[in-house]
Amino acid sequence: MPVPTEDFPVIDDTTIKECQALQKEEYEVLESIYPECVSSQIIDGSLKLEIPIEFGEPRVVKILQDNAVASSSADTKPETISLSTLPPLLLQLILPPTYPLQSPPQILSIRATHMWLPKIAMVQSALLDQWQGEGVLYNWVEYIRTGEFLEPLSFIADGDTIQIPHTAPQLLVPLLTKYEESSKSTQFAQNSYLCSVCLTSLKGSKCLKLSCTHIFCRSCLEDFWGMCLEEGDVGRVGCPDPQCVKEGREANEEEVARVVSEAEVKRWRWLREKRSLEKDPTIIHCPMSFCQTPVHKPADCDDDSGWGRLRQCSACAFSFCAFCRRTWHGPITACPIAYSEKLVLEYLAADEGSFEQIALERRFGRTNIQTLVTKYQEEIANKEWLESSTMACPGCECHVEKNLGCNHMICWKCRQHFCYRCGGKLVAANPYIHFSTPGQPCYYKLFDFQAEDVGWQPVEGFNI
Repeated sequence: MPVPTEDFPVIDDTTIKECQALQKEEYEVLESIYPECVSSQIIDGSLKLEIPIEFGEPRVVKILQDNAVASSSADTKPETISLSTLPPLLLQLILPPTYPLQSPPQILSIRATHMWLPKIAMVQSALLDQWQGEGVLYNWVEYIRTGEFLEPLSFIADGDTIQIPHTAPQLLVPLLTKYEESSKSTQFAQNSYLCSVCLTSLKGSKCLKLSCTHIFCRSCLEDFWGMCLEEGDVGRVGCPDPQCVKEGREANEEEVARVVSEAEVKRWRWLREKRSLEKDPTIIHCPMSFCQTPVHKPADCDDDSGWGRLRQCSACAFSFCAFCRRTWHGPITACPIAYSEKLVLEYLAADEGSFEQIALERRFGRTNIQTLVTKYQEEIANKEWLESSTMACPGCECHVEKNLGCNHMICWKCRQHFCYRCGGKLVAANPYIHFSTPGQPCYYKLFDFQAEDVGWQPVEGFNI
């Protein structure tokens, strides 16, 4: 029988079942009173709350220059506006199996829309201090919704005036004003909207209005965006409306954070960074296996000299050649041939069954030699096939194979328009001028037709 300790008390099944019943009851009460604040159901103990700050009547809000990051704060005048609401706080929580009797909720993250709220750690500490062995989610919602949490942060001055320090007041003020004018959370939560994905009419508290004004239910966006992030297709994390899909409109970080989990938001950032790096054909990853950091091409390097091959990793300081990926060997010395390739070339240069081949087989092993030869021949065959059957993108050198269709190509990697016949770059605004300009090698060559010699066959049933 396990012995309870102070850090790891023994929990019986009765306590777990009682806590689960209390969690369910608290969730139902919270959803009935504040449906606009509950943006997800309890799934594996995970819960997401989106709590807007509503003052009831307009209050004076001053946006001050943050003295901690700006040395010129004394010369910057505060921005003063009148607001009745502030952008919501997004709380991602984990309800432990022993909540609310023995454990408080775990706060994974607190995120303020438009990043208007500093001192997030103090808010989190104030919330956790309110737990006294019973349900605390309702108190948290009231504490944030009424703006009561602003006073411990020393944001209340001169009676009802709210003073918010920020690194860029001139950028924050338009965002707060826009939210005040366009996002009436109470009115939006009470109305019903049709989700064009699942064709279900839901309350605004269960929906999300994107910056393009299209409205979808959170469940559909969570499933769709979560699938795209899992597959690594970050370009599809956006508005599902056909027109927005055609325009390639992507969701911003605020919209993504209001739908998916914190781990998926981190993956969204990583995928966007990875995509931006892949679009740069000069990016080379550090060849050290423990590093693999993307290395940019120096801006002041001379491509005509040997120094254009030099790269230095910013993470591990490894200097290497951009061509052979080996330790930097200077601007004049040619790239060394790999020893295995040198051995294969020496073996193939010798006559079949000659003393030189037998000596190499005895030294390194016949099986090892044959494996290296096979690998070398496969690489040569691959290079020949790429040269004869594909066309490299002039922007990123990514090879494309075509068997049918027009010769106007758009690279999937860097979105460069190019001609499949000659490999030349095309103007994205008018790519077909390349095929309609007399005198050009690809004039009237948008499509390549191969005539097939089909012999005449008599039709059965006709006496011709």
